[in-house]
Formats: sequence, structure tokens, C-alpha cells
Amino acid sequence: MSGPTSGPAAVVIGLPGAGKSTVGRLLADALGVTFRDTDDDIEARTGETISDIFISHGEEHFRRLEREAVVAALAEHEGVLALGGGAVLDPRTQTDLAGRTVVHLEVSLAAASPRIGLSASRPLLVGSPRKQWLALAEARKPIYAALATVTVRTDDLTPEQVAQQVLEQLGPR
Repeated sequence: MSGPTSGPAAVVIGLPGAGKSTVGRLLADALGVTFRDTDDDIEARTGETISDIFISHGEEHFRRLEREAVVAALAEHEGVLALGGGAVLDPRTQTDLAGRTVVHLEVSLAAASPRIGLSASRPLLVGSPRKQWLALAEARKPIYAALATVTVRTDDLTPEQVAQQVLEQLGPR
């Protein structure tokens, strides 16, 4: 497969509660590389939480910061990279992910709910969290599926089991 010759060993995508950060760290450990999360990058750069950025500056401002974080991480990071759930909505990010190893962690609302608590710390889930999550899922799932080179359903699996399934699908490295 042709594509980028440098950049992350794997990029992890998925809905809130799929386990991107948790599984991403396990994958990085198993592959002997470092882990990076674009949401962490944004918080470190701004000194604000993702929720605070949404509340104080709005989603459009956050998406600009997110796009900058994705571009930097794809250029600089060679380990496992977790993207915020909505990062893939930007068509430029979709283009940037073409030809890369993209791991989609798929999750149902039933499995995601206890993991994320469907709380105010998830700014896009304010109001009716379950309804909002389902709307996010409907909008994002086709994009995740189109970008993924590996997909693992995380329901009823421990993070370690998910990481193992991802590694098996990735094959020898």
C-alpha cells in the first residue's frame, strides 16, 4: 500500500467512549512506541480543558485548534496517535489520513454510556446526552468506516482485549 512514509504507526479514531486513549496507550506500549492524543495537545497548548474551550470560544474555534493539532501530530509523531472523535469531520483530515494505518474503535451507546458518563465534560453531549451521542454516531460512523484500515468493536471487551484484536488485525510489524 502506498501512502505516507512517515508519521504515526497507527491513528486511532472513534466515538466518545470507544476507548481511543486507553487502547491507544496499550497499542503504543505493545508496539514499543510513544502515545499522543490531539485532545491532550490542545489542552496543553491552550491551558484550558476541551469543555472550557467549547463553552468560552465555541465549537468553530475548537475545530480550528483541533485541525492545527492534527496537522502537527501527523507531521511530528511516529507512535500511536488518538484523534478527538470529531477530528475526522474535516475533509482535509480525511485526506491526510488516506494511506495511513487507521484504527476505528467501534462502540455502541450501551457500552459507551458507563465509560463516559454522558456528562458535561463532553461538550457535544450537553442537553440530551443519549440523543446527542446517537446523532454524533449517525454523522460520524460512515466517515470512520471509510477511513478505517482496522475496525474493532469494543463492546464487552477489556481495553487489553481490544488492543490484542487490533494488533492481530495489524499483523506483523
